[in-house]
Amino acid sequence: MNYKQMKKCGDKLSVLGFGCMRFPTENNGSIDEKRSEKMILSAIESGINYFDTAYPYHDGQSEPFVGKVLSGGRRKNIFLATKLPSWAIHTRDDMDKYLNEQLKRLQTDYIDYYLIHALNTDFWNNLVKLGIFEFMDKIKSEGKIRHIGFSFHDEQPVFNTIIESYNWDFCQIQYNYVNENYQAGRKGFDLAVSKGIDVIIMEPLLGGKLAENLPDDVAAIWEEAAIKHSPAEWALKWLWNQDGVDVVLSGMSTETQLAQNIEFAGKKDYNVLTDKDMQLISRVKKIYTERIKVPCTKCRYCMPCPHGVNIPECFSMVNSYYMFNNLDKSKGDYNFNLKGKSRASGCVECGECETKCPQNIEIIKSLKETVELFGE
Repeated sequence: MNYKQMKKCGDKLSVLGFGCMRFPTENNGSIDEKRSEKMILSAIESGINYFDTAYPYHDGQSEPFVGKVLSGGRRKNIFLATKLPSWAIHTRDDMDKYLNEQLKRLQTDYIDYYLIHALNTDFWNNLVKLGIFEFMDKIKSEGKIRHIGFSFHDEQPVFNTIIESYNWDFCQIQYNYVNENYQAGRKGFDLAVSKGIDVIIMEPLLGGKLAENLPDDVAAIWEEAAIKHSPAEWALKWLWNQDGVDVVLSGMSTETQLAQNIEFAGKKDYNVLTDKDMQLISRVKKIYTERIKVPCTKCRYCMPCPHGVNIPECFSMVNSYYMFNNLDKSKGDYNFNLKGKSRASGCVECGECETKCPQNIEIIKSLKETVELFGE
């Protein structure tokens, strides 16, 4: 495993972090604890020392599960990250309430990396009004939090406002070779680096889209490379090739994904790309950006839908069609994987999902287009 020395936080972190939002699941949707625990222990044994969870992950199951697995001394050499649910904060007391609940869930008396979760203009303005600065100063002085940061989902100027408003230790942004100019983007990344703030990367594979079911024209481009890499490794190497990238999070849901990513993160040349490599990536980026219809990363913040619609899966099928241009296959997958109210036609336009979507997707409109594409 390769490691990076955090500039501001001072910790030596594995370049690959374990995102605890996509564990293997049982048929009923709950975490497959046996498989997931083995994956966590395998990750630790292989040198991964940064684990990132959050209050809503796996419908609230992630924090208690991670806390249980890391109990009994396993936490000692692990850096644990979780997040204050910004959307749920209505009073100053709520901030303390959620943090104290998270400490209990995680079976710990401190959190290494605590993020203000999924910040956008509305969430941030509300938190400032309610006293977020005093809260952050207090929890650090009390030792409940070692490092304070934020994760971000809005436009780049909003990122600038937030990052300039406090003495942050680190930030977490969505960043990959397709989303280079999306949300905080490269400009936000460069600003954070220039201020000496440590940077954690999320969605490096765009919810798996950059690693699976390659279009023929993309596969052909990767075949031109002098040294062959898997699509996932190309995406990770693009990030690790940048000096300001500290930790890249991956929400790994299978043992194979974990093993492959550990292999990539342990290579001697894990962060080396040539000019020709960068040209190949640019060509692949052009193909993908021209095809993606709905910018959904399957973060599942919109779930559960109160009326049963499986919003991320609906959009996954739509994007599969537009990216891979196979209507029969996409429609077949849609009908096989989605039944009854879980289909886009189950939307009653209540709008609850749109208030939670960190990508600011017009979900109702996109679900209507899904029905037009695949039928009822």
